[in-house]
Amino acid sequence: MALSVALPKEAVPARPWRTRLLPYGLLTPAVIVTVIIVFLPMIEAVVTSLYEFMLFRPNAARFVGLGNYVKLVQDPVFWITLGHTAIWIGLTVPLQMGLGLIAALILNREFPWRGLARALVIIPWALPSVVIALMWRWIYDANTGVLNEILLRLAIVQSAVPWLADPDTALYAVIATLTWQGFPFFAVMILAGLQGIPRSRYEAAAIDGASAWRQFRHVTFPGIAGVLATAGLLRIIWVANSIDVIFVMTGGGPGYATQTLPLYAFVKARQNLDFGYGTTIAVMFTLLLGIVVAFYIARTSREVER
Repeated sequence: MALSVALPKEAVPARPWRTRLLPYGLLTPAVIVTVIIVFLPMIEAVVTSLYEFMLFRPNAARFVGLGNYVKLVQDPVFWITLGHTAIWIGLTVPLQMGLGLIAALILNREFPWRGLARALVIIPWALPSVVIALMWRWIYDANTGVLNEILLRLAIVQSAVPWLADPDTALYAVIATLTWQGFPFFAVMILAGLQGIPRSRYEAAAIDGASAWRQFRHVTFPGIAGVLATAGLLRIIWVANSIDVIFVMTGGGPGYATQTLPLYAFVKARQNLDFGYGTTIAVMFTLLLGIVVAFYIARTSREVER
């Protein structure tokens, strides 16, 4: 009868307590800075939203509880700006992603002066937002704008179009501006993802007789799906919070035609000095954006894992 003898396992030396605490020590400064810069202002904003607080009457601030939120729900401008914000995000981000994808596919090919083209495509992203807003405001100008001049010469329109003064076109004109500014971000991110796809996959697909579309669908898209998901998430957050281009080009007008929730909160808090109500708008916007981001992460995570 064979006897089995259990050999003692090699003892694993216990790590010194300093080594175990080292990762936490390295993370502590970042956590402290994050708490001070992000979480404390968030808590302060929530508290401020519970008060009626006018900056020109700071000593007359009074606690109103959820009164500002009730006022917000009953505010018709809030619902108008909420719709504009949905259009603002829902059109700008997909347009930026689509143009960025096309640009990345072109820049990934071999052609003369490709390096120069890759450098030039960054220009809209590198320019300050104020410069871009002023430039496009001139392009859209009804009297001296180059866009109307081109359309008139081509006989596409019979008279100059007041792009930024017409409530029916102002929001979409600003969306076009931000689309032009933001598509290079997607182009660079997607181009980096494309260059990480092995050429052998395309060669194997070509040998199997796959068309260009099938190669894109079964090789290219799965290879950049993670990049698209990450870049899309970042742009949703950035575009949602963007107010500089709108503010410089239209100031939120005409009327409320280009007003979004962040801009509405800015106007209430910084121009009307109603910090209580302005903060309430900002808190509500943060909650709504958090829901959108959570839904986006859940949806894209399932798509990327397929």
